[in-house]
Amino acid sequence: FDKVVGTLCLVLAAPVMALVAVAVKLDSPGPVLFRQRRHGFNNEVVEVYKFRSMYQDAEAGTGAVWATKDDPRITPVGRWLRKLRLDELPQLFSVLVGDMSLVGPRPERPYFVDQLTGQIPFYAVRHCVKPGVTGWAQVRYHYGASVEDAAGKLQYDLYYVKHRSPLLDLSITLRTFRTLISRLFP
Repeated sequence: FDKVVGTLCLVLAAPVMALVAVAVKLDSPGPVLFRQRRHGFNNEVVEVYKFRSMYQDAEAGTGAVWATKDDPRITPVGRWLRKLRLDELPQLFSVLVGDMSLVGPRPERPYFVDQLTGQIPFYAVRHCVKPGVTGWAQVRYHYGASVEDAAGKLQYDLYYVKHRSPLLDLSITLRTFRTLISRLFP
């Protein structure tokens, strides 16, 4: 199911992805795509691709840090991409290779997983299912930027792990499309 729907989504998103690629290239120097290591199913580290929304080498001096509201590391086009969640579209390739699902807890960077596993009870439980391009926490909770937000989002991730079903996945998928459309046409 993930591979069939992921392929369909890639085909439908291809024109948008081409426009995004041009916008990212014109906005600032650096590659259009970047890859990042994220924790996936069974805590395995996988490579995830995204459209670059930050300036090249934005974390060179700081290392991994939480994104902030008016984060100076984010490019002008990157702000728009993040608002519309278009920076996530290349993750559909991770769905096709089997590293991710369309729906599931969002994959997180190893630095943050190490930090959060030590601070939040049951955080590692979210890794018992494949991570998703979208998830229950993404459609029900605001953009997370702190340990407290991660704990809040974990409640939704644990709900998803416990109650996952094709019907819940469909509901999350429809809510995701509704959110994207409402951001495009407020």
